[in-house]
Amino acid sequence: MTKFQAEIDVMPKKEILDPQGKAVTGSMKNLGLAEIQNVRIGKHITLELEAESAEAAEAKVDQACKSLLANLIMESYTFKVSEVA
Repeated sequence: MTKFQAEIDVMPKKEILDPQGKAVTGSMKNLGLAEIQNVRIGKHITLELEAESAEAAEAKVDQACKSLLANLIMESYTFKVSEVA
């Protein structure tokens, strides 16, 4: 078994309203940073796992995202798996 680390980004889907991002966008104007627009707030998750191969690790991470880490109705996710030295 090999140890892997996954970096996962979960974001609200583009068509879903992001109230937290909208609030931050509004605050940017108050801070004199009006050129910063369309802020979207999401989650960044890191985890470690053991698997027989990179492909098996990716399949496990994908399953974890679909089952628990992302709400597929409202969120999308991307991830990168790398071997831990």
